[in-house]
Amino acid sequence: MRSAQALTLWQHEYRVCREDGSQRWLLGNAKPERGADGTVTWHGFVTDITERKQVESALVESEALFRLIFNHNLDAALLTRPGGDIVAANLEAQRMFGYGEEELRHMGRSGLVDTSDPRLPAALAHRAKEGWFRGELTMIARDGRRFPAELSSSVFRNRDGSEMTSLLIRDITEMKRLEQQLRIDATVFESQEGMLVTDAQGTILRVNKAFCAITGFSAEEVVGHTSHMLKSGRHDAAFYIDLWRKLKKHGYWEGEIWNRRKNNSIYPEWLTITAVKGPDGQVMNYVGTLTDITVRKQAEEEIKTLAFYDPLTQLPNRRLLLDRLRHATAASSRSSQSCALLFIDLDNFKTLNDTRGHDVGDLLLQQVAQRLSQCVREGDTVSRIGGDEFVVILEGLSPNPLDAASQAEQVGEEIRRELGRTYMLGGHSHHSSPSIGATLFSGHQYSSEELLKRGDLAMYEAKAAGRNTLRFFDPQMQAQVTERARLEAELRQGLREEQLLLHYQPQVDLLGRIVGVEALVRWQHPSRGLVYPGAFIGLAEETRLILELGDWVLETACRQLASWALQPSRQGLCIAVNVSAQQFHQRDFVQRVHGCLERTGADPRRLKLELTESLLVHDLQDVVHKMGQLQALGVRFSLDDFGTGYSSLAYLKQLPLDQLKIDQSFVRDVLVDSNAATLARTIVSLADSLELQVIAEGVETAEQRSFLERSGCRYFQGYYFSRPLPIAALEAWMGQAEP
Repeated sequence: MRSAQALTLWQHEYRVCREDGSQRWLLGNAKPERGADGTVTWHGFVTDITERKQVESALVESEALFRLIFNHNLDAALLTRPGGDIVAANLEAQRMFGYGEEELRHMGRSGLVDTSDPRLPAALAHRAKEGWFRGELTMIARDGRRFPAELSSSVFRNRDGSEMTSLLIRDITEMKRLEQQLRIDATVFESQEGMLVTDAQGTILRVNKAFCAITGFSAEEVVGHTSHMLKSGRHDAAFYIDLWRKLKKHGYWEGEIWNRRKNNSIYPEWLTITAVKGPDGQVMNYVGTLTDITVRKQAEEEIKTLAFYDPLTQLPNRRLLLDRLRHATAASSRSSQSCALLFIDLDNFKTLNDTRGHDVGDLLLQQVAQRLSQCVREGDTVSRIGGDEFVVILEGLSPNPLDAASQAEQVGEEIRRELGRTYMLGGHSHHSSPSIGATLFSGHQYSSEELLKRGDLAMYEAKAAGRNTLRFFDPQMQAQVTERARLEAELRQGLREEQLLLHYQPQVDLLGRIVGVEALVRWQHPSRGLVYPGAFIGLAEETRLILELGDWVLETACRQLASWALQPSRQGLCIAVNVSAQQFHQRDFVQRVHGCLERTGADPRRLKLELTESLLVHDLQDVVHKMGQLQALGVRFSLDDFGTGYSSLAYLKQLPLDQLKIDQSFVRDVLVDSNAATLARTIVSLADSLELQVIAEGVETAEQRSFLERSGCRYFQGYYFSRPLPIAALEAWMGQAEP
């Protein structure tokens, strides 16, 4: 105890223990008094302050607890005075804003709020009115970063009556990001593609609107069920086992699958399944994305059809046929079985097309395709490779070549019989027949193109044998093909080297006077000698050499006309020139003839162009127009081989003809065949009624001439009068015939 001289008041707290063992806190107060004798006497009192000490202790504990809670709050916490001064800031507030507590106390809360936030005025007004505020505002960190925050602000009073404001601030940047992601995910989920989410066991948890639109099921009808309810039945168990095996192995599967709609219709879809795994790597969900590919499949089928099938008959085309041939050769190589290729061509199809039109021809081709398909087995192939040509592949025949040939022949004969039955085309009956070429093959001995070539050669052999028959490939045919190729090359060379020449066959009247000639081409071959047109005209037409050849014939004939025009005894003669269909249908044919006449100086009135009936069938309007243009120049026209076609009578009134020519096939038989005689008389009568000149070709005897004269024919041509002659021999003959 300090000395009495130093103290005027003594005060001390101390704790005492009572008899019952309880403890109490006491506060002692004493004041010294000094006596006259100098002695000091202390006067004082003792107060029990146990309850006050308990309260103080509780306050200390409360303060410590508050500080603990305040600092460990997961949200940023601030205590501020009404002016905005910060009294306290917890650790999260310091971390969130990047300031220490002392820095925060000095700067105040206004430096933490983005004052440009349009929501701030309303927030302050609400707190002023209600004493609290809860909402979102934009805050600013020390580094200038602005971030969205959720605030809870409330005003309270201290024990001394002063106001304080508590602020709880939560950074909701991540929450906003997740909300945005959820909005994006929701938008994606409601995309144009169907989507479904299942649990790990495949039970459907959720589907989007596109799924419902595609399948026809509502969400209520599928949620809680497995995707098995969508199965179409088109896939076997092995398909689904493989699907789940790949999905579990890779966590992903995609592919084409057939599923069933609510209305039980089956449709193709492109399905993608993705496994969603948890942190432990275990599958939690499966997300399926599906697209209805019905339209795409239809487009693919249409493209496939256009690429591999004939649009008229729906049979495989040449491209698909070659693919089937490759498969057949590979299969026969493995099995040692034989195969056969049947090359089928319709006899006289061109005549039908030319006389009754392409529409009727198409009807025949469609019916032929149907009959061919009925003649073969399911595994065989029937194809149309162009025009009236069909090819059949027979597979799985006997390994023995003779037995295989017998089997192929049986099928070929059945085809021949079926295709020979009567057809109904546009209300009219029609008879047709096929020429069939067959070739056997096994393994990879021959290429696909070589097999087609062999079948084609055999087919031509069938035609040469009289048509409506079947022939197997003969190696000798290859020699004929080689010869044909050589002949084509030699013909081209012959045109270049002017090996072609014209012979002229006289045309005479009733008195035997020569009125004109027909120009007939010959080929003076350097090694073959004189080659007649029957040996090369067909080849020239197939190779389009007929255009060059025809121009040469026309030019040569016109030069001869110009030469005769200078001879008084010859200037009245006409020259008939045969014109092929290919020539006439050239776009500039009229200009070619006109140019030839101008170059040579020939009189157009002495030029007669001989046309065949088949030429007149195609684009009749164009034919009539060209004939009219040439007739205006003075050129005359003769219809050759009249009576051998089917529709000429319908054309005669439209065509600007000058002459009809009775075909030699009728003339040859007029004395022995009553039908031929009747036809000859009818043609003459018809020509007279149409005011057309008529000439008979192929007259070989006096009796034929006499019959034709009695029938009214006035002009003749044939061996009875003269063979076709070179120009020098012709002029000599004419010199002898002249009086």
